[in-house]
Amino acid sequence: MFRTPIRRMATAARQSLKIGLIPADGIGKEVIPAARRVLEAIGSDIPKPEFVPLLAGWEVFVRSGTALPEETVEALRECDGALFGAVSSPSRRVTGYSSPIVALRKELDLYANVRPVISVAANPEEKPAVDLVVVRENTECLYVKQEQLVPTENGKEARATRLITERASRRIGKMAFEIALGRPRKVWLPSSLPRIIVVEILNLFARKIQQVTIIHKSNVLSVTDGLFRETIRQVPADANGRYDSVKLEEQIVDSAVYRLFREPQIYDVMVAPNLYGDIISDAAAALVGSLGLVPSVNAGDKFIMGEPVHGSAPDIEGKGIANPIAAIRSAALMIRHMGYTNGADRIDRAVDQVVREGQVLTPDLGGKSSTDDVLNAVLKKL
Repeated sequence: MFRTPIRRMATAARQSLKIGLIPADGIGKEVIPAARRVLEAIGSDIPKPEFVPLLAGWEVFVRSGTALPEETVEALRECDGALFGAVSSPSRRVTGYSSPIVALRKELDLYANVRPVISVAANPEEKPAVDLVVVRENTECLYVKQEQLVPTENGKEARATRLITERASRRIGKMAFEIALGRPRKVWLPSSLPRIIVVEILNLFARKIQQVTIIHKSNVLSVTDGLFRETIRQVPADANGRYDSVKLEEQIVDSAVYRLFREPQIYDVMVAPNLYGDIISDAAAALVGSLGLVPSVNAGDKFIMGEPVHGSAPDIEGKGIANPIAAIRSAALMIRHMGYTNGADRIDRAVDQVVREGQVLTPDLGGKSSTDDVLNAVLKKL
């Protein structure tokens, strides 16, 4: 993963952490309480958590006519961080409805969605087969939701505005480079190699063991993706040598998806516009076994919100078999970005042990355990 927080809070004098909890829809109401239990269990590794239950989602919209109550947004402005569960946004157009998670990202300027995708090696001393981070620009692209339906003589014509700005591209690029700097990269070599060869190899790679790959389609979208690509390529040039240890690569998005499945080990930090990042990070989850394992945080300069990558999963809602690991890992990721790395490390180690042992797994991973079974197994490891 990455050990360096994006930003540190003033932790020394802090007596408590105020954390907003937004379970929202579906299995969000089952996995967010599990994440809360884990945060409560790590004791003095974080200030005493104070949890604030908040409302959002499709069910709230059906009851009240708004998916994101203003009271929720205002309450979050008084919190130190938040955890969001899942939302059941309809695939059809519903008058008056807008996705609450998209709206929250804009309201709180959570411009980066950071999704680590890391497999659990059978031996903790071995290299994970998959170890990468997708950094997704969170506020622009087609997600500005400026669409129109126009009648023509040939039938209806749908149009959408795609927004890419230099400002947003620059700051997501900086975020990607900072995350790359904070990722401890090991060079994994066979133990049978003579020491002199090992030393030579380590010296060879010592300066270029971190990497940022820009994902784009500027061969077709030369204006929008071209601006995204060019702006991020300029980031290290303007950083006075800060990112000299980070290798910069780029990849056309369709080729990137192909190579992601064929050779995921070539990627370290992938940075992408909103739509590409959304698709790539969900696809990458297949490499580690399930969406139920993959965490994320929505990060801005002043606020952090954890969010499991999976959706609301209405097919298993209420059955007690939702995988809580993505939500638990999202809680760990949230406190890591706040600067509480010891607590985050403890949670990550406990989860890895449960997954590695393979005795307590939910059905998405081929097991027969319940949400509570997995939660209790993680708590026991803590």
